[in-house]
Amino acid sequence: MNYTQEEVKQFVEEEDVKFIRLAFCDVFGRSKNVSIMPSELDRAFSEGIAIDAWSIQGFEGFDSSDLFLHPDPDTLAILPWRPEHGRVVRMYCDITWQDGTPFECDSRGFLKRAVKKAEDAGYIFSFGTEQEFYLFRSDIEGDDTRVPYDEAGYMDIGPLDRGENIRREICITLEQMGISPESSHHEEGPGQNEIDFRYCEALKSADDAMTFRSVVSAVANRNGATVDFSPKPVRNRPGNGMHINFSVKKDGKDVDLAPVIAGILKHAAEMTLFLNPVTQSYDRLGTIKAPGFITWARENRSTLIRIPAAFGEYRRAELRSPDPMANPYLAFGLIIMAGLEGLEKGLVPPEETTINLYRASREVLDRFDSIPSSLEEAGRIASESPFISAYLPAKLLDSYFEKSGKK
Repeated sequence: MNYTQEEVKQFVEEEDVKFIRLAFCDVFGRSKNVSIMPSELDRAFSEGIAIDAWSIQGFEGFDSSDLFLHPDPDTLAILPWRPEHGRVVRMYCDITWQDGTPFECDSRGFLKRAVKKAEDAGYIFSFGTEQEFYLFRSDIEGDDTRVPYDEAGYMDIGPLDRGENIRREICITLEQMGISPESSHHEEGPGQNEIDFRYCEALKSADDAMTFRSVVSAVANRNGATVDFSPKPVRNRPGNGMHINFSVKKDGKDVDLAPVIAGILKHAAEMTLFLNPVTQSYDRLGTIKAPGFITWARENRSTLIRIPAAFGEYRRAELRSPDPMANPYLAFGLIIMAGLEGLEKGLVPPEETTINLYRASREVLDRFDSIPSSLEEAGRIASESPFISAYLPAKLLDSYFEKSGKK
């Protein structure tokens, strides 16, 4: 939106804004916020708003629990599902200590540093996500019944696809918030849906991915449905992925993605803990269109990274292993760091994998390195990685290692 602080204050006054949500997330990407009144906006911009962080996962364990939220005026957005009179707006925040020092476990800050490192080297990374989710019917009290919202299949239409009106409302709501969805359709599972985003610069794309989850939940709720972003909501059915499309430019021109892909493949196993951070993630990987091996190819959907058929500005590569439980700030930041290593060292990717890995024999599959098959294995590999420890702070890593059973 490119608002300045003064423009935000003017907007709040002219548009009858009564509540301002200062949004951030914990180290695992769970949305958090604190609401302030318009009278506190000057203080928020000049000093920050203090929060007690001891009860926030991944923020505990420091000698002091006092942290400060500093709203980013560029991220101002109205929440369209809130009342029109006495409006509610939201801004994402940077997190600091009282003296202004960046908070080590602020994952949004980590992504900003990764973007800066890439820009200093002359590169601009852009991202777009494809997020999948299941819709389940709610009971009279609004609770999840675990009954799929419909029994439609891949790209079916109404009336079999009962989720099309919800997807339409989600896309319209996103547009009202300055976010550009690219396409939407019913996915393969019962009640499963997908909405894809047009690529944009890294920080906005991560902010948009966080906003998307909130919008889907709000819209589903007012349509008598509950949403499930978890990696494997229904046994023996397709899991939910968060495919990450990426492209790189230098001096306004597209960069050859081969060394970027090589860097990501080199560190794929080490990054898996952060791309697939829950036990259920590993029920999805390697099954029903989810990758299981560290491979790449053009158009081949059984590989970890594929280069889709596209023209001009739409050319990109797609990382297919992440799921919606990943913190997008950490995911994008690590992809940038791995891709930069590939560019700076001139890494060359392995031979392209042209076979369908879902139908290959065990003898063939044994020739490829595999993605970690459990949260525990992913935690062990990440804990032994110089690449991971070089970029992520020890306190943040402790939270992930503890969750994976490594600590």
